[in-house]
Formats: sequence, structure tokens, C-alpha cells
Amino acid sequence: MPESWWTQTSSLRGSRVRRRLLQLLGGGEASVSELAENFPVSRSAISQHLLLLADVGLVQARKDGRRRYYSLDPRGMSRLRDSLERFWTSELDILAAEAAALTASTQQPHHPQENFNDH
Repeated sequence: MPESWWTQTSSLRGSRVRRRLLQLLGGGEASVSELAENFPVSRSAISQHLLLLADVGLVQARKDGRRRYYSLDPRGMSRLRDSLERFWTSELDILAAEAAALTASTQQPHHPQENFNDH
């Protein structure tokens, strides 16, 4: 069975470097060199992260001479946003149902014990 896109991107989303790259690219197109200035790793390492992000469709690249420029891929980011919305809607529905069940179980009618010795 093929992996879902959500599953394929989970390890990518889990990386602080990749999340930061997406955040930086939210400000617009940037070269690998410009992006690498924000990290204590080599340009080569940043290129590898960007290639992985491009492979799953979250960023796109264009070449200009010897430089490669990256930007967010609107289709991939839309897909990510939709996946996150579906995930959180489902999770919040589950949380709401659990909270309602907990509330219902703690609101059982309380009957004070009658003291029969007083009669």
C-alpha cells in the first residue's frame, strides 16, 4: 500500500531545520546561500534539506546561472494546510467527545446518604 502524502512528509515536518526553511521561504524566494546564512551547517546540508522539501512538493526551485533559488510551492503548501486542518479537526472532535464523556460521568446525580439513626 503506498504511503500517504501526510506520512511521507511527517519526517520532513519534524525537522527543525526544514520547518525553519519553510518559515524563511514564507518571506519570499531565496538562494541556497541566503538561506544557509541562517544555519550553523554547510550550504550543502541546506541544499539536501531543500531537495527533500522539493521532492514532496513543499518548495520549488529555479536555476539562474550557477545559483539555485527556492520558493514555497503554493500547491504543496495548500495541501499541507488542508492536511493539518483535517488532522486538527479530527483531533479536536475526539477531544471534545472525550471531554463531554468525562463531564457526563462526573455529573451523575449525587444522593446524600440518609442518616437513619436520627429517627
